[in-house]
Amino acid sequence: MSNKIRLIKKEPLSIIHGLMEYPTPVNISYLWNFGSLSGIALGIQILTGIILAMHYTPHVDYAFLSVEHIMRDVNYGWLLRYVHSNGASMFFIVVYLHIFRGLYYGSYGAPRSGAWLVGVCIYLAMMATAFLGYVLPWGQMSFWGATVITNILGALPIVGDHIVLLLWGGFSVDNATLNRFFSLHYLVPFIIAALAMSHVIVLHDPKSGNPLGLSSQVDRVSFHPYHTVKDLFGVLLFMAVFSYFLFFNPNMLGHSDNYIPANPMVTPPHIVPEWYYLPMYAVLRVIPNKLGGVVGMFGFILVLLILPFTNTSQIRSSSFRPLHKHLYWLLVVDCLLLGWVGGNSPEAPYTWIGLAGTVYYFTYMIVLIPLVGSIENVLLRSGVVKEAVASESESVKSNTYVKLPSNSLSVI
Repeated sequence: MSNKIRLIKKEPLSIIHGLMEYPTPVNISYLWNFGSLSGIALGIQILTGIILAMHYTPHVDYAFLSVEHIMRDVNYGWLLRYVHSNGASMFFIVVYLHIFRGLYYGSYGAPRSGAWLVGVCIYLAMMATAFLGYVLPWGQMSFWGATVITNILGALPIVGDHIVLLLWGGFSVDNATLNRFFSLHYLVPFIIAALAMSHVIVLHDPKSGNPLGLSSQVDRVSFHPYHTVKDLFGVLLFMAVFSYFLFFNPNMLGHSDNYIPANPMVTPPHIVPEWYYLPMYAVLRVIPNKLGGVVGMFGFILVLLILPFTNTSQIRSSSFRPLHKHLYWLLVVDCLLLGWVGGNSPEAPYTWIGLAGTVYYFTYMIVLIPLVGSIENVLLRSGVVKEAVASESESVKSNTYVKLPSNSLSVI
């Protein structure tokens, strides 16, 4: 009996010990903080969501009033509501930074392809959860956003109309729709939490990457205390930015029309989704064909799944890929541009700018990544890139005090 008790006591200690002693590259920067910040943001959303659900009423006649009740009558209800609504934006900010860091440092390549694929699934689940949650306040933008987005699913061949009727629970966005969205919005975050744990588990074997893109097992330190201190500093900065929006500008990232109760008889002059949907919304609008727009909107995210299979470069980090580095930063500008286009009316010149941005985005993901990788491999074999990489490696080595192995070029 004593042996069994001893084993039970040791198991949680061993898990904690494993996390604290997790071997981490000594030279990872603060850009690697966004993974842990995403976990913290997810925890905040789940906790505040559970409490808000205790006071929310999923009925078309009472949903808007219940949100006002939370804001005015529930003790610190205004704080819970603002933490949850602004927390969604903070969650997307750190996730977007996490994704773009992965794109820059080639985190989608082997041996971390599995972690990348699970991460894209998390992103898809986040988009679905945020859309479901945006409908719940039952304001004008909530109602009409739900109407527009669910209607475009009807463009899917064969199953489109059935999916729309299943989501609506009737012949229009109504009470059954609100009930279904509330139920799913409560459920999916726990699926995201499970996927997040899978993301960490899949990453456990190949270990975290590093700015140099090296796969070497040397120059690693335990996660605690060396990187927990970095994470703590990142959390403090994150909470400072979060607190600004929370206490000084809580409605900056929302839309004023959502403070008007939903009215099916009055259409807003300009239906705009939340800011984190704007690039995909721009893609949806610039493609004239309805089915093509739906494919483009979902393809904007799903195209990330092919990167582990189309990547051809032998060099992982863009720090040592001069050609790809310029194309990458052009991609960042392109995504910001698509977000700006998505927030404006669908008219010239925004449609033309959005179309050009859409073409570049898919060209980069489908064509440029494998093409540039192949070109770099040819140049690397010819010795042109090898000299540039060696020069850059010496510069990084002198700045970060990391001792590289003599055959570092072969493992980049």
